[in-house]
Amino acid sequence: MATASVYQVQTSPLSEAQECLLQVVDGDEEPVAAAVAESGLKFRIRDLRKVSDAGVSILNGINADIPKGMIVGIIGPSGSGKSTVLRSLNRLWEPPKGTVFLDGRDILDIDVLSLRRKVGMLFQLPALFEGTVADNIRFGPQLKGQKLTDSEVYKLLTLADLDSSFYNKNGNELSVGQAQRVALARTLANDPEVLLLDEPTSALDPISTQNIEDCIVKLKKKGMTVMMVSHSIKQIQRIADVVCLLVNGEIVEILSPDKLSEAKHPMALRFLELSS
Repeated sequence: MATASVYQVQTSPLSEAQECLLQVVDGDEEPVAAAVAESGLKFRIRDLRKVSDAGVSILNGINADIPKGMIVGIIGPSGSGKSTVLRSLNRLWEPPKGTVFLDGRDILDIDVLSLRRKVGMLFQLPALFEGTVADNIRFGPQLKGQKLTDSEVYKLLTLADLDSSFYNKNGNELSVGQAQRVALARTLANDPEVLLLDEPTSALDPISTQNIEDCIVKLKKKGMTVMMVSHSIKQIQRIADVVCLLVNGEIVEILSPDKLSEAKHPMALRFLELSS
């Protein structure tokens, strides 16, 4: 079974260009995977499968190596398994043992709350808790017995492109775009190493979308690994370092954003043509 290894080559610390490569090797051949691990692998996904209660295959043996500090875009037709892959990475859907590894460790061996602090997730529509924006941002750390200072809350607001005036606002006072940025700040309050994004801007106006995208790029520059599902090809081309195309529960192509037109899989190519 082939394994997709996505990794990043940077010629020098000051290089502006980063070359995104795909290696497909037989499952018995490990040298490429080992080299990727040495360069900073975040996730290893091996033969990840899911079948619905009705017996329908949702994931058909996903294999991928995801390095640290990269924005990975995941695109494909509806029903191809994109959201299921994301949910498997922080156990919102419990994957089979031995299929998903974070920093070399099977995620089923990691306490689920600890895992979700390390691997945060932002959904399509924000769901804020009752109380103020500050209450929402402080929620996660409070579960660990920590209380964020006002200064720390303000820093998180700034990171999510919100000013200090939002501190005492209630969730019902916010637009959808503002609430989404509060939800992002709340997720970041847990200091995650990975951010999973499932259509995070699909309900937002263009200005709010750009604000979220700018924040995602800033986080990547700080070393965060981001995996993002989007139906917007243009959005993926704007911010992703590499793009995985899913079709019928399988990764059929991995390309750099500027080379999506070179996709060879017939259904992936048709999806891209119709989405352009």
